[in-house]
Amino acid sequence: MKVFLVYEDNEKSDLHKTLKITLPKSWKAGPTSKVLGCFVESYNDNEKHASNPLDQDQMHLAIRAESSNGGDESNHPLIPIASDAITIETIPDRSSVYILHGPSKTLKEMEAEKQEALEKERAEKAKTVACQHFGCKNRFPKGGPYPDCSYHKSPPVFHETAKFWSCCPNKKAYDWEEFQAIPGCCTGVCTDVKESEQKQFLGGCDLREEAAGGAQLKSIDDFNKAQEGGSDAAPVLERLRNVLAEIGVENELYDQVVEGIKKEMDGDDAPLDAVAAELGKKLKSSMKSIAAEQLRIK
Repeated sequence: MKVFLVYEDNEKSDLHKTLKITLPKSWKAGPTSKVLGCFVESYNDNEKHASNPLDQDQMHLAIRAESSNGGDESNHPLIPIASDAITIETIPDRSSVYILHGPSKTLKEMEAEKQEALEKERAEKAKTVACQHFGCKNRFPKGGPYPDCSYHKSPPVFHETAKFWSCCPNKKAYDWEEFQAIPGCCTGVCTDVKESEQKQFLGGCDLREEAAGGAQLKSIDDFNKAQEGGSDAAPVLERLRNVLAEIGVENELYDQVVEGIKKEMDGDDAPLDAVAAELGKKLKSSMKSIAAEQLRIK
């Protein structure tokens, strides 16, 4: 397992350092603090860094957020790594790990912060409502005042790996964050009135119908049930539900997990693509834990 340790958290480029190392097998199932300690020791041993000695207790590791389409991640945010996280579960092979100033936190401390942020977000959401215009992310106090709004006039299209707004077909994205960043084509004032078509979106079947001369919008529930039309007629969450049932994962358990993810996000209004992406991350994390346990057994 090879990793690239990168220190660039300094205005002076001559104090930067990139260290490529092959992790000893015993480190893979150990805490990430060993990786940090290795870099700090190597950095401080170099005389040209004498003016900027690093203190391991005042540094932490971070890694770029993953891109769902495997594209360039250089602009993705850095996610801190807990000092007691298991290396093989946290750091992918041949990935770049960034060394940043600021004390490391333990898994327990990071989980406590996450829960505190969730509670704060839930309390804030309870006092506000989301704009019902397509693509607007504004939230505002119930009953107003209503802020200015930038939104899309037509529903989104989720077709295979492409995501775009039907009113802006030339602006396609293949990553959820990139899709959310597509600017609205209309401006106006936010609204808390949900129109009957507000939950609708288009998929592969709709695009084929439109090409044939008359697309009919489907609700999310109808779209989920339309599995006879081929692979793109059955959303990934529904297909995964069926596949997992075949290997012994009860539908009730799967539904409970999906509903829990929705509640962590925007409730029943959570976009299905975002829910699927979050579920994928959780499944990947679970598989990494299994892989780490297998490594320990060996």
